[in-house]
Amino acid sequence: MNVATKYAVLGAGHGGRAMTAHLALMGFEVAHYNRTPEHISGEQARGGIELESFEGGPHGFAELKLVTSDIGEAIRDAEVVMVVVPSSAHADIARTVAPHVRAGQIFLLHPGRTGGAIEFDNVFRDCGVDVDVIVAEAETFIYASRAEGPAQARIFRIKEAVPLAALPALRTEQVLDAIRPAYPQYIDGVNVLNTGLNNMGAIFHPALSLLNAARIESAHGDFQFYIDGVTPSVARVLEVLDRERVTVASALGIRARTAMEWLKLAYNTSGENLYEAIQNQPGYLGIMAPRTLNHRYIFEDVPMSLVPIASLAQRYGVSVRGIDSIIRLACIIHRTDYWRRGRTLDKLGIAHLSVTELKRFVNEGVRV
Repeated sequence: MNVATKYAVLGAGHGGRAMTAHLALMGFEVAHYNRTPEHISGEQARGGIELESFEGGPHGFAELKLVTSDIGEAIRDAEVVMVVVPSSAHADIARTVAPHVRAGQIFLLHPGRTGGAIEFDNVFRDCGVDVDVIVAEAETFIYASRAEGPAQARIFRIKEAVPLAALPALRTEQVLDAIRPAYPQYIDGVNVLNTGLNNMGAIFHPALSLLNAARIESAHGDFQFYIDGVTPSVARVLEVLDRERVTVASALGIRARTAMEWLKLAYNTSGENLYEAIQNQPGYLGIMAPRTLNHRYIFEDVPMSLVPIASLAQRYGVSVRGIDSIIRLACIIHRTDYWRRGRTLDKLGIAHLSVTELKRFVNEGVRV
């Protein structure tokens, strides 16, 4: 593939709208899909998206080839399909696109959270997709961005390096080659266990929301989520959760990055501890807290990030009391069972695998 690569972007939220506009401004042919016609009516009326950005960043009016709520139409000509929806919708998107998939397409989840590509691939298999496609996932979302109107988006920051992995890993280079003209920032993420267990949203989002619950509800999110919400005590909790995640990875033979290392990789920021590193991250300036606790930082990140990490821990004998506590608090506050709703190993179809078998599956595609 080359600069003429055709893209489809699925999702018209903060991330999907920004990615669609940026790809179009870079000169790529882009089809933009959202299942709800009202969410993309502004783009259809204008024929594109107005993008604003940080100083020196991409900006201008991005003309789009197609804006549609017809999934078959959206992906028909696409070589690369960017899936930019909450990870709780990955399974539904996989079922929706399955009847329209054609050989040679790449489906890239932005991000996969934990187990996203495994879940997407599993749904494809359940739906009888029998053509050769690649499912891959990014470790985190490349943009800090917001949708600012019916046909407007803003990019606050573009990450400098984002790991990516295909399932199986032996196809990762093929994905990187396909998207390199648009996104040279993506790098080899080893495999989807590495990208899934290097999921920083799992560590930052739910705990930070729950530990700021009173402030979110009383101030309706009128404070800077990271800059004001991360105090020294909150940072210490995040450090414990981070150590547990790294320990789970170690049980699978993976040397996961710590949160400190990730902040250095993604944003080139550092400090003496996690509190200082977060406070030193200029990309977090201006990012406000959720207005409510009914937010994806909990209802997405708990079942789609923390539950699969805790499920791996349970299967392979690792104690994760901090992570279990955050899951439990989320269940209480939202009056739901996130274990039942989440990505357990049973749901991913990998509960029966030993560590060796699991690694062969993600690296080579060998199913037992």
